[in-house]
Amino acid sequence: MKTLLTAAACAALLTALPAQAADLAATAASLRDKALSDPTAWDVLESLTTEIGGRSVGSPAMARAKDWSVATFQRLGFANVKVETFQTGAWSRGPESAAIVSPYPQPLHILGLGGSSPTPAGGLEAEIVVFAAYADLLAQPPGALNGKIAVVTQKMTRTQDGSGYGAINAQRTSGPVEAAKRGAVAYLTRSLSTDDTRLPHTGGATPAGIPAAALSTVDAELLDHMAARGRPIRIRLDMASSFDPKATAWNISGEIVGREKPDEVLVIGGHLDSWDPGTGAVDDGAGIAIMTGAAKVIASLPKGPRRTIRVVMFGSEEQGGSGGAYAAAHKDEIGKIVLVGESDEGAGAIWQADLPKGAGAAPEMAAFAKAVAPLKVIVTGQPSRFGGSDVAGMVRLGAPVVDLHQDASRYFDLHHSADDTLDKVDPKELAQNVAVWTAFLYTVADSDIDFRKLASEAK
Repeated sequence: MKTLLTAAACAALLTALPAQAADLAATAASLRDKALSDPTAWDVLESLTTEIGGRSVGSPAMARAKDWSVATFQRLGFANVKVETFQTGAWSRGPESAAIVSPYPQPLHILGLGGSSPTPAGGLEAEIVVFAAYADLLAQPPGALNGKIAVVTQKMTRTQDGSGYGAINAQRTSGPVEAAKRGAVAYLTRSLSTDDTRLPHTGGATPAGIPAAALSTVDAELLDHMAARGRPIRIRLDMASSFDPKATAWNISGEIVGREKPDEVLVIGGHLDSWDPGTGAVDDGAGIAIMTGAAKVIASLPKGPRRTIRVVMFGSEEQGGSGGAYAAAHKDEIGKIVLVGESDEGAGAIWQADLPKGAGAAPEMAAFAKAVAPLKVIVTGQPSRFGGSDVAGMVRLGAPVVDLHQDASRYFDLHHSADDTLDKVDPKELAQNVAVWTAFLYTVADSDIDFRKLASEAK
């Protein structure tokens, strides 16, 4: 059961706060209000999606995005702008098509999954086997799908916290491997999406040596209807792709340097790369914009925060590599990293905050809770655990982490699809995110709060 830091509890704590914490609360509230009307985050997001667009790792667009990041940090007055180069695998999409050949010929809408193998030259045609649940595929013995195309049509559940995606994620990421183990020559899955359009949603999958693609939710249901008629169904796939095992990628960062303790650092960010169908607005241009905007609002104070705030635009989250590369490059700095955090759930309003272990009763966190109460944020007593893929490596090395959860109710209507575009972002919800992050980052960066000590004392 969750414990909450209620408004009454916040008030009680704040009543007894020392002057410094009361000042934190007042300034955090002032910055919150400024963030709600500050245009930086929207301007950054509009610029990224308009001037760069979709940006898969290894693509020319990603190289342009790296230059855009440097120019954006410099234009906004960030210090110590840094480009860190690393290598990672990069899958690239080629021409793709799919169609039902018989018994009812119709086109299908697909997107190849990252890691998919291409079809043989000229395409591939085979009978399909439809599984209404991923577990039904896993129940098949080796050889059961020899020469067939495996199709999984299990639906994803819409949830506020995104747990519906996590519950079904293996259907995309591991499905191709499991189908190949059973002899399948290709794999199709219903998109991990809650939408009802004919736009498929891509995403990464473990390479399995067979072609693998996501069907639009509508086309997955079409195959369900056909399968119910009991006649054999044949599908033709024609998919091209390539893979570079040593693509060049970059993590780009800029700092608001602390005025008193510049070597104590808050590392925050989002991922700069995106999948290719859309313009990467909600995944994760919004996260880049939110973190950049929050740091910029704090930098507008007459005197900067005591500690350094470093914003990182991670260069390969979708296909992996950027978080591990960053953690490895900064492992000697971990002891001085005060906190890490990431925004990677789109632009839906933040509704819940999970703080580092043992921090819930700290005066600084009471100040934060009071500042965000008008924004309808629940501050829980449960400890933060994950933070995001790109900060997970630093968390494993011992860095404290915060989880600020966004409303993901609509996120998976858009995620990894051609509908991931700027017009889907609500400017007011984007600004609410900036305001919450601003209040949190300020209370940490302008205080002496020690999350490691608090976690140790909570044991």
